[in-house]
This record gives sequence, C-alpha cells and structure tokens, in this order.
Amino acid sequence: MSGRVLPGPDAQWTGGSARAYAHCVLAPNPSPWTLEGTNTWIVGEAGVCVVVDPGPENSDHHASMLAACEQRAETPRMILLTHGHIDHSESARTLAERLGVPVRAWDPRFSFDPAHARNPEVLSHGEVFDIGGRGVSVLATPGHSSDSVCLVVGDCVLTGDTVLGRGTTVVAYPDGDLGAYLASLEALRTFCADNGVASLLPGHGPVLDDPVGVVTAYQDHRAMRLAQVHAVWSDGADVEEIVDIVYADVPDAVRAAAVLTVRAQVAYLARSAP
Repeated sequence: MSGRVLPGPDAQWTGGSARAYAHCVLAPNPSPWTLEGTNTWIVGEAGVCVVVDPGPENSDHHASMLAACEQRAETPRMILLTHGHIDHSESARTLAERLGVPVRAWDPRFSFDPAHARNPEVLSHGEVFDIGGRGVSVLATPGHSSDSVCLVVGDCVLTGDTVLGRGTTVVAYPDGDLGAYLASLEALRTFCADNGVASLLPGHGPVLDDPVGVVTAYQDHRAMRLAQVHAVWSDGADVEEIVDIVYADVPDAVRAAAVLTVRAQVAYLARSAP
C-alpha cells in the first residue's frame, strides 16, 4: 500500500523481466493504494521457480503467471509471501491448491500446505531456499506490517511493501510499527551497502537501481515527517488535525494511509517522550 509522497520513476510500469532469474507479472488491481498493481515475482532458474506474492483472486492473473512460468520452462515449487496484506496474499491458497505446492509466510495464518493437514513452518530470518541452484534468503523487515519480510536473490532484494517503486509506504498501525520500520530501513540500507545489492524489486511500481540511495531517501523522508508531526502534536493537535496540516498534499484517495501512518508516528512519539 502506497503513500505516494517521494518522487520516483515516472514511466508507466508494466512488469517484465528484471533479471534472468526474476520476472514480474503485474496483477490487474491498479489503485491509488497499489500503484499500477501488485507485482507478482517469479524467481528461479534451471527449471524450477517460486511465486512471490500471487496477489488478488483473479483467474486472468493466474493464467498470466502460469503462462510466464511455462514460457520460462520453470515449474513452481513454492509460494512465498512478503506479508499477508490482501493485495499480496488473497490468491495464495487457491494457487497453492491448484499447483499442489506450499505457501510460506512469516505469519502462520497465511502459511498453507495442501499436501498436509498441518501448516508448514513459518519463514525465519536468514532462512535460505535453494531454487534450481539459486539461493533465495529471508530478511525480516517488520514495520509496514508486523509480518513483512524482504527476499534476497542474486544482486536484488524483493522488498514487498517495505520499499515501493514509487512514493512511500504506509505504516499500517496498529499492526505496523514505526520504530520497527525505522530499524528495518536501517537494516536494509546496511545490507544493501555491505552486499553490493544492485536493484530493489518492489511489491508495487518499477524496479529501483540505487538501493542505498533509495533507502536513505526513505529514512530522510521519515525523519522529516516525524519532526513535522512532533511539532504539531506537541501543540495539542489530534490525529485528524495533524493529517490536515502535515499531509495536506496527500490526495483524498490515500488519506486513510496518512491517518494510519500518523497514528503510528504519534504512538512512536508517545513511547519516546521523557
């Protein structure tokens, strides 16, 4: 879900291949919250792949995903979720049953295995999957939601809604937490810098080719907004008043995202107050 504040690439995003091992099939659910739609990523090589964030229940989208797998001569072995928000996860169980493969997620409510009565193990930080000789590893990045993760593959990081291809993301309070999100941004920035990450593959919007610069801009933007909110909050403004003042430039269509983020900011400031 997007807050659409920071500038980003202006070209219309239509999906496609970002790497030989990473291909995006764009879901047909565009909105002010989802940008051009949810990015479903097919990640793999050597004849096998995983489907990341299968998106909404939509038969045409399923057909496009499976056609892309067939064109790449890859058989899906697993579905991975960057988090459980409906625009990313709604069709996961349906697709899993159709393909006979498990769904793995951080939150056990979204993990599912059609071959077993019990749910599979949840994702864990640092876990690595071998997909046709290509490693896909899990990086815990809570904040946008409590169950948000990024997935590292090759020289790319799939960021889900932790970082978007355009704009900024909502901190979906109360499940989302600003303190956790700030810590996740710093962990992601450090990881990208230390490991030579070349591109971020987001859950919405286009590929970003300056990972450290993008994450640093996110951090700077959050610091600026937090200072603005603190100044108004200190004068006694309530959440709706803060949104009116600090987020006056936000379109009405995503005002609810600003309200959630301000609630997260106020909770963070209240915890930090002496």
